[in-house]
Amino acid sequence: QVQLVESGGGLVQAGGSLRLSCAASGSIFSFNRMGWYRQAPGKQRELVATIPSRGRTNYADSVKGRFTISRDNTKNTVYLQMNSLKPEDTAVYYCNALKDGNIDYWGQGTQVTVSS
Repeated sequence: QVQLVESGGGLVQAGGSLRLSCAASGSIFSFNRMGWYRQAPGKQRELVATIPSRGRTNYADSVKGRFTISRDNTKNTVYLQMNSLKPEDTAVYYCNALKDGNIDYWGQGTQVTVSS
């Protein structure tokens, strides 16, 4: 069973930075793609950024230029560096892994709160 464990969330002032980590229980080489999604209160879960096993990263327009997704294959970990945070970035952030093209795995989520 695949397990994804997020960490790094917290409370930060607007303009600050946080780095989220997602540690996978197995090799992330086995996943077609990994990514970060977020869900704010009363809103649907939305894509933040994805990083495939090969190819280009992808970002939501709202975070382009501020967030960076990266991966460390030796540590089976994916990161989300978040800079210039805004109050509208407040949400629960979820790590996602896609396997075999159609099987999604999710972490438990980590809360990010940005105060104004």
